[in-house]
Amino acid sequence: MIELLQNIPLFFIATTAVLSLLVGSFLNVVIYRLPVMMERDWQMQCNELNGIENTDTDVAAFTLSQPRSICPHCQHAITALENIPIISYLFLGGKCRDCRATISVRYPIIEALTGLLSAVVAYHFGFGWPCLGALLLTWALIALTFIDVDHQLLPDSLTLPLLWLGISFNLFNQFTTLEVSVIGAIAGYLSLWSVYQVFKLVTGKEGMGFGDFKLLAALGAWLGWSYLPAILLLSSLVGAVVGISLILFRRHQSDIPIPFGPYLAAAGWIALIWGESINMAYFNWAGFA
Repeated sequence: MIELLQNIPLFFIATTAVLSLLVGSFLNVVIYRLPVMMERDWQMQCNELNGIENTDTDVAAFTLSQPRSICPHCQHAITALENIPIISYLFLGGKCRDCRATISVRYPIIEALTGLLSAVVAYHFGFGWPCLGALLLTWALIALTFIDVDHQLLPDSLTLPLLWLGISFNLFNQFTTLEVSVIGAIAGYLSLWSVYQVFKLVTGKEGMGFGDFKLLAALGAWLGWSYLPAILLLSSLVGAVVGISLILFRRHQSDIPIPFGPYLAAAGWIALIWGESINMAYFNWAGFA
């Protein structure tokens, strides 16, 4: 099997895409459950500090694996056959088998997105350790993107392991050298932290969350400091265009914060795949090449 994956690129790409659909199904669980788990943990800690006894509901097991997934409308337990990525959604017509309540189309979209981006990674890197690292980074960025969209939250339980994982891969020079990786992590964090402090000093408001600093630090740890300008430029441009569009066309209130994490994640993934070409084009345009 390993020889087939190494010697037949199309087989490797197809296998990666199919397996990544299963990963996408798991990412749906992470995106929904991880913020709930964090909120329950915070509530339990607050109760303890205030001398309030936690109820049975507070301490009931709620993890990424327990309890089983159910329909939120009729409590029907989702079977394995009803949980096949994309296929089950299409077969059920996008509705619960028992109560026929509508299932959000976002679930198959995330599964398809995970499969598609993973296939691009497999095509770009080919069989090897860099591809495995790039896949792990891609999956984490997808989870972080949708959690931030839903809750304006970038959990430390994802961003910090992602940062250390990037440094660990670069111990063996998989994407860049260890020195460049560490400098990238430091520069990534300090760059947005500095912007945050200046914005707060000038306006008295917080312009972004600390999770954004950690996410950019993680991207710097994976790709190195030289990719940070491209990531910041891409994320800022896309964020500005989307933010202005939301305010103008969807009457989004200007005082309601717009999460920056999804734009950082998208820019980071683009830099992962095409960052070298982007940097070369920029240096040529600036006359440095």
